[in-house]
Amino acid sequence: MDALFDRHQPTLAAALKAAEERGYWSAYPEIPSGKIYGETAKDDGLASYNARLGKPFALPGHPETTKVGAEVSPFGPTLAITYPAADADTLIAASQAAAPAWADAAVKTRIGICLEVLARLNRISFEIANAVMHTTGQAFAMAFQAGGPHAQDRGLEAVAYAFAEMTRTPAQAIWTKPQGKAEPIVLEKHWRIVPRGISLVIGCQTFPTWNSYPGLFASLATGNTVIVKPHPGAILPLAITVSVIRQVLAEEGFDANIALLAADAPGAEITRDLVENNAVQIIDYTGSNSFGDWVRKHAGDAQVYTEEAGVNSIVVAGTDDFAGMCANIAFSLSLYSGQMCTAPQNIFVPRSGIKTDEGHKSFDDVAKAIAAAIDDLLADPARAGGVCGAIANPATLSRIETARSLGTLIRDSAPVTTAGNARTATPLVLAVDADKTDAHEEERFGPIAFIVAVADVAGGIEKASSLARRKGAITAALYDTDNSRIDAAVDAFARAGVNLSINLTGGIFVNQSAAFSDFHVTGANPAGNASLTDAAFVANRFRTVMWRRPKAA
Repeated sequence: MDALFDRHQPTLAAALKAAEERGYWSAYPEIPSGKIYGETAKDDGLASYNARLGKPFALPGHPETTKVGAEVSPFGPTLAITYPAADADTLIAASQAAAPAWADAAVKTRIGICLEVLARLNRISFEIANAVMHTTGQAFAMAFQAGGPHAQDRGLEAVAYAFAEMTRTPAQAIWTKPQGKAEPIVLEKHWRIVPRGISLVIGCQTFPTWNSYPGLFASLATGNTVIVKPHPGAILPLAITVSVIRQVLAEEGFDANIALLAADAPGAEITRDLVENNAVQIIDYTGSNSFGDWVRKHAGDAQVYTEEAGVNSIVVAGTDDFAGMCANIAFSLSLYSGQMCTAPQNIFVPRSGIKTDEGHKSFDDVAKAIAAAIDDLLADPARAGGVCGAIANPATLSRIETARSLGTLIRDSAPVTTAGNARTATPLVLAVDADKTDAHEEERFGPIAFIVAVADVAGGIEKASSLARRKGAITAALYDTDNSRIDAAVDAFARAGVNLSINLTGGIFVNQSAAFSDFHVTGANPAGNASLTDAAFVANRFRTVMWRRPKAA
């Protein structure tokens, strides 16, 4: 049963080494190249995706009392795929029946199966990219990277941490206690990994695989059965994932119901029924604060891991590359139309302006330059479509409309002109004064940004870090040339529990989070109580239980 572990052990060893050293490493290439994935991989992936449209999604042996499916691509087409669905009690019963054998499986067996699943998911990254693209609105290149290799890296990261934590304690030992002149007491002691129980993974619409894979694979690796509850608008990427997991489980002689899909319909979600079921012992949730609060209140004794909303900020204090700064901020605001938990919303700028390599820039100069950089970035309609993608949820367009009245209009949002039937919007940029409004202190998910006037740099750092402490933040950024102020900002944002990026002007952006190096979310402010991925994210998904007896002579 350890053949899969032996096959993938080099990947596991490299992942463990990368997690320890925190340098750049990826197991799964992020470039959608035929030279890497096969010359026909792109066409084959699209063909596989198209073959699923308008048909029932096959999950052999999966509990089913009805079929559901109402996914509509933000780019226009209706997917018309139906999925097997069942009520919460039916899914729980199937998961419980499958649990004992999975809990009893050796650590190497479970880890090997998880690694094999990830390898197979990587091989179908082009199909997954199309599924992610047409359920989230991400442009294809981003859907490939974030929905495929980057998500797979995060899953592998969780598996590696799980392996490290489960093997930290030896399986057995001889315990000898001296008794003076008497014979020592000699016991043989054995330790067993015992999973918590059923794990519920609640997916989000915008990043269904990237956000779900860490919890999904951490729970599977540690011996828990998993029920995957996708967003009704983004079922397909996780249905494909569950399908691959079930296939590998069955091949290895396990009950495929170790992994279940909890598909449901908009307005008839079964999430609450699953959360409130006492059999569910682990919950991974990505989404709004309001539903996150509900989950925590109704989860009973379950261990809950969350990534929720936050208000991400940039403080602009000064720069020696004004054009590079503006271009970098413009891309961060435009990427996937701001529909990222890492996207910045607030840009704090002193009312008196800043020093730059182009001379002094007033507050208005900075605001207009950022808006102009967005215009330059999106001037080519083809590039605009590739950067902005489409809007996942129509409610985001309503949010943009409401936000227009919240400040002085610097740049208006508009559709991408060549997007056809796609639902699109470019960034809305508003100027506000921190002493006159708190409109910017609420998360306004989507392509909405505030240039916020503050008294001085110290005030900007204080307001941004305070906002992170109070409302939560996943990312923060600073542009400054004064090392003493940089040091102060590092301390302030660390106390606020938010990761800080400083003076990014090149090809890396505040939105991006690299597996095996960056801890995504810290768990230290209201934006989430867990970090993807650290030891704390996996270690509480199991318990180490001992049995002992006198050693035979």
